Amino acid sequence: QVQLVQSGGGLVQAGGSLRLSCAASGSIRSINTMGWYRQAPGKQRELVSSISSDSSTNYADSVKGRFTISRDNAKNAVYLQMNSLKPEDTAVYYCNAVIVALPPYGSLELWGQGTLVTVSS
Repeated sequence: QVQLVQSGGGLVQAGGSLRLSCAASGSIRSINTMGWYRQAPGKQRELVSSISSDSSTNYADSVKGRFTISRDNAKNAVYLQMNSLKPEDTAVYYCNAVIVALPPYGSLELWGQGTLVTVSS
């Protein structure tokens, strides 16, 4: 079995910082793109940031300059450092990864369990 497990998140005041972590475990051969999505109440899930296997990064315009994505391939982990948080960053954050697993699983797209980030004004 292959899974993603998230940690981090919580309540923070506007202007504060939080760090999200996500680690993959199980019968993993390699991990391609890893990323973070978020879903605010009443809104669709949106891409926040992604990082490829060669560490090329991509950010939503709304978080550029404030959020930083990174990955540790030795730990099969991805992180999201969130600085200068705003109330509009409040959402459930999900990690996502495209994983090549050992047989019999093959290529999988997995989601973490989600973690709530609340930014108070």
